[in-house]
Amino acid sequence: MKILIINPNSDLEMTLAIQETAGSFVEKNIQVTCIQTPGAPKFIETYEDQIKAAPGMIKIVRENEKEYDGFIIACHCDPNLDVIKEITVKPVVGIGEASMKLASMLGHSFSVISMTEQSIPNKEALIRKYHLQDVLASVRAPTEQHKNLKEEEKYLETAKLAIIEDKAEVIVLGCAGMTGVDKRLEKELGVPVLDGVVSALIILIGLIKHNLSISKIRRYRSSKS
Repeated sequence: MKILIINPNSDLEMTLAIQETAGSFVEKNIQVTCIQTPGAPKFIETYEDQIKAAPGMIKIVRENEKEYDGFIIACHCDPNLDVIKEITVKPVVGIGEASMKLASMLGHSFSVISMTEQSIPNKEALIRKYHLQDVLASVRAPTEQHKNLKEEEKYLETAKLAIIEDKAEVIVLGCAGMTGVDKRLEKELGVPVLDGVVSALIILIGLIKHNLSISKIRRYRSSKS
């Protein structure tokens, strides 16, 4: 089995972190490769950033479709996920959709920990798109009171507030840049903590094994179908 993880941004450090997480999760008989998107911004923060990443992401899929069994979009806002589902017959999983839908199965409600307050409305809109608003406890980001903490400590303290004040039972890490810290946070918090990269791999590996892919009958039917 060969899986290609697309980092929609052009940041090499994040790409390597995603690769490390994926490599430590999969079995030896599964080959996972993560590549960054050529011509994309260093970070995906705005809708404009998503659009700028689209040509490179489409190019990656079209050049690698025959070689790989499935694709993962490794950005929690799932940029251009719909178009990637449309242009390939292989299964495609976004880490945002995967982690939040898994979270809805693991507890009464979940909270998403985002990196910045600016991204909170975008996350809320994405949650409504996936029809998960009824099981959402909150979307939170570190605030001014957390500014002197290290990155991981910021996420930990923000998640604690989500659990205590919003009654979240599951925590979703809302950025691929948070990959690799889920189990450490889980130990401190005492609730399931979901890494988007691992969540997407859990789903995609199952789809590939059972030979399931995206329906092409209507919504994701391409112009070439």
